[in-house]
Amino acid sequence: MDLFDKITSSMGGPLGQHQKWSHGYYSYPKLEGEIGPHMQFNGKEHLVWSLNNYLGLANHPEVRTADAQAAADYGMAYPMGARMMSGNSIHHEELENGLAEFVGKEAAYLLNYGYQGMVSIIDSLVSRNDVIVYDAESHACIIDGLRMHMGKRFVYQHNDLESCEKQLERATRLTEQSGGGILLITEGVFGMSGAQGKLKEIIELKKKFDFRILVDDAHGFGTMGPTGAGTHEAQDCIDGVDVYFGTFAKSMAGIGGFVAADKPIIDYLRYDMRSQIFAKALPMPMVIGLKKRFEMLKAQPELREKLWVIANALQSGLKERGFDIGITNTMVTPVYLKGDLSEATALTRDLRENFGIFCSIVIYPVIPKGLILLRLIPTAVHTLEDVQRTLDAYSVMGEKLKAGHYREKVAEV
Repeated sequence: MDLFDKITSSMGGPLGQHQKWSHGYYSYPKLEGEIGPHMQFNGKEHLVWSLNNYLGLANHPEVRTADAQAAADYGMAYPMGARMMSGNSIHHEELENGLAEFVGKEAAYLLNYGYQGMVSIIDSLVSRNDVIVYDAESHACIIDGLRMHMGKRFVYQHNDLESCEKQLERATRLTEQSGGGILLITEGVFGMSGAQGKLKEIIELKKKFDFRILVDDAHGFGTMGPTGAGTHEAQDCIDGVDVYFGTFAKSMAGIGGFVAADKPIIDYLRYDMRSQIFAKALPMPMVIGLKKRFEMLKAQPELREKLWVIANALQSGLKERGFDIGITNTMVTPVYLKGDLSEATALTRDLRENFGIFCSIVIYPVIPKGLILLRLIPTAVHTLEDVQRTLDAYSVMGEKLKAGHYREKVAEV
């Protein structure tokens, strides 16, 4: 078969098969205007619950000023080259040092992109004789990192400690023969369900098993814990996390990420992570802009407090109206509904066109067949009026769904 024939016949697999009717509306939509709770979609104002702008920093005046001044001072090209060769700067190092101290680790290393960074962290930490044990609902960046691993990997049921222990037992038997080590990977906050990873309980298993733990805290960094340092701070187990990963794309409303650990581990990663060694350094305007965002994250706890006021009001209001929001114990707010693809598209279109409510829709294969997931992301710049408007719209939508109003009403866009 010709390579391109194979590609076009599959149309990108389970997600790509929907592109003919979904592209531009349900997938790859265009949100326009100032980043915030109210943006334009298809020429109309929408109340948006789809942006991971947790602390509302994306368009904060102080952030915009810092970004603009840094761009004027340095341009987008500086520094040129990979950091190892010619692209390092005092600003990159200052940001790393501040992040390490904040999340309770000896050292940190900046990553050009969070997704790319996680793939490369995994690739660097393990070799053929090592075994990876990971949560079944790990993010795609973790899964892609696992695909690069040439050794064994064992998956445990999501947040199931008994299953986790069984996989650690399997990994231990294998490494006793191979002489390798064990890396356990989980998340601080799972981005779809909003559940916290059971970090503290998993760390307790170190008393029985010899392993290291890598935590992807993309959603937890800046939002969880008394100071916003992360989910490991919220669960009072900072020291037990061996390698901590955070992203700038969520609470910091930027690009890139970082990895933090003991200094010898970061020194090793700094000289071994191919995705960073052979890639251009983060541009100076972004680094200086991130320093400003980081400063505000630490100095203005009221931003995080406002986020939680909105999240709690939204979640309590949904539960009072009988909606299933699963087991979330974070700001991520999933709404689980029963229905098929046609109902999912029809109710989403109704929310957008008739109520001006824009949220992300998730269907099979990301979640099981027969379920619809509408994911709401509260931020510090939403208001209680926004919450009430959304709850009112969801109440009407929920009644329509129960009455079969959306059945066979496939949206044609």
